[in-house]
Amino acid sequence: MGNSNRSILIILFFVLIGIIFIIRLFVLQVVDPSYKYSAESNTQRKLTEYPSRGLIYDRFGKLLVSNQAVYDIMIVPREVAPFDTTDFCNVLNISRPELDRAYEEMRRNMRSRRISSFKPSVFIKQVPADQYALFQEKQYKFKGFFGQRRTVRKYEYPHAAHVFGYVAEVNEATMQRDPYYALGDYTGISGIENTYERFLRGRKGARYVMVDVHGREKGSVRGGRIDTTAVAGKNITLTLDIDLQAYGEELMRNKTGSIVAIEPSTGEILAMVSSPGYDPSLLIGRERSRNFPVLSRDSLSPLLNRAIMSAYPPGSTFKMVMGLIGLQENVLRTNTPYSCSGAYHARGLSVGCRHHRSPVDLIPSLAVSCNTYYCIVFRNVLDNPAHGSPKAGIEKWREYLNNFGFGKRLGSDFFNESRGFVPGSGYYDRIYDGRWSSLTVISLAIGQGEILTTPIQMANMTAAIANKGHFYTPHVVKDIENDTIPSRFEERHHTGIDPIHFDPIIEGMEQAIWSETGSTARIARIPGISISGKTGTAQNPHGENHSIFVAFAPKENPQIAIAVYVENAGYGSTFAAPIASLMVEKYLNREIHANRKWLETRMLNIDLINATKH
Repeated sequence: MGNSNRSILIILFFVLIGIIFIIRLFVLQVVDPSYKYSAESNTQRKLTEYPSRGLIYDRFGKLLVSNQAVYDIMIVPREVAPFDTTDFCNVLNISRPELDRAYEEMRRNMRSRRISSFKPSVFIKQVPADQYALFQEKQYKFKGFFGQRRTVRKYEYPHAAHVFGYVAEVNEATMQRDPYYALGDYTGISGIENTYERFLRGRKGARYVMVDVHGREKGSVRGGRIDTTAVAGKNITLTLDIDLQAYGEELMRNKTGSIVAIEPSTGEILAMVSSPGYDPSLLIGRERSRNFPVLSRDSLSPLLNRAIMSAYPPGSTFKMVMGLIGLQENVLRTNTPYSCSGAYHARGLSVGCRHHRSPVDLIPSLAVSCNTYYCIVFRNVLDNPAHGSPKAGIEKWREYLNNFGFGKRLGSDFFNESRGFVPGSGYYDRIYDGRWSSLTVISLAIGQGEILTTPIQMANMTAAIANKGHFYTPHVVKDIENDTIPSRFEERHHTGIDPIHFDPIIEGMEQAIWSETGSTARIARIPGISISGKTGTAQNPHGENHSIFVAFAPKENPQIAIAVYVENAGYGSTFAAPIASLMVEKYLNREIHANRKWLETRMLNIDLINATKH
């Protein structure tokens, strides 16, 4: 009996020892996998292979945006041993405060469990290739650190920053929305980089390497058989003419405003200038963190894309649309003359007008920009008996404007496009408690008052007139490698105006430039090119009025429609008209006629920003 008990005790002892070993192994391998991770990190490491973003070209195949190599300095916190921080900072060309901030961010991410102490994470971002070469020479001194290659954008021209947008690190919201992204990844934030991110970003790969105790690579794992290859992003061709874009930016240097040029037959944007602008290279890599706050605080708002985001009264450039609505509504005849005594007078209210011959009918009314004429037309539209009341009349008027693309986003490639503003009956009912008439809102007749339009909407309006009643959504992408552009850019939009009504309007725009009697934009004449256009002056309650000009050319086969806004510059004929005509000439002829070189020199050299300050 005693021997049997001893046997049982011995068996129980070994069973207990076995259970203890099993529990210990479970704790080590499942509950606390630190030993497993430590062992793996001393033998192999997974490196993310970041794809090159797609290249960007202009409409003629000129390379606009490419890529250049940089390196992220990665850290595996559990592997870090004491090191010479001064030497580390010197090698990477960073300051001690920058190193401290990197450590603090790492600790913060570890506390929030965004990163693991056993796995690599980004410590110092986007070190230039030449700086990384110095780090490689001394990497053995910095246990737990290694480099990982990636690419950043390289801009071949210092232009079109607002079109391209910029790339920056993803935030928490982006990672939650799209599982493709991980901490430390980059994505397009604005412009084309944002809109076409899905095409440009490519697909990440992975590479598994053997490393020694100093973190130095010793070869691939399993001969590279478990690696996955990164797939480069798709190349994109833009509709931009980079030479025209650069010329527009030069013309707008030291001026505030914008230029939008469109090919009427396609809706393709040939140039989109917002001034003041900035060199897109300022927002690349590590320089971005230094430059972005400076640009953000600049009182001239260089980061603002005025071409799509700023809204202004259209001024007298709106008279073409007003004339077209009058013709379509059958309250206007092309040969009906109206007299002008220098102002429009009605029930004690006066709207001033420039001095010109009187009376005028439709075509010369555009040439001389008669305010009285369009006040009459506007009231006839709103008070048209067919509508029953001014409230119904203004809703019909608003419908026409919406058809032209006003008061709503056009749907271009840019997500931050402004709607502008077109008031309706509800808006005035709230202001005037329902008691208002066509005379109350008469300033709308000449593109003033509450109506607001963006430069891209005005360029689109001009393209619709050039096309005699239709337009294509303005866009800046022409081709995506092995893919198709959004179908909405190929759809034709109709304005609701019969094509037969456009001929007298276009004739009036031509006479606004070429007529010898009272034309408002003769400075926009281009030798050998039949350009049609219209000046405008937008009232600005905060200072000098804004100079506006819209035009298209050639008259018979329009290839370019353009809108130019120069803020705080006075009359449309003073700055906007010359700049627009030079852009048209540059695009169609590729050079400026000798007789107009003086005008080019003047527009290039004049400084309105500093003149305004003084």
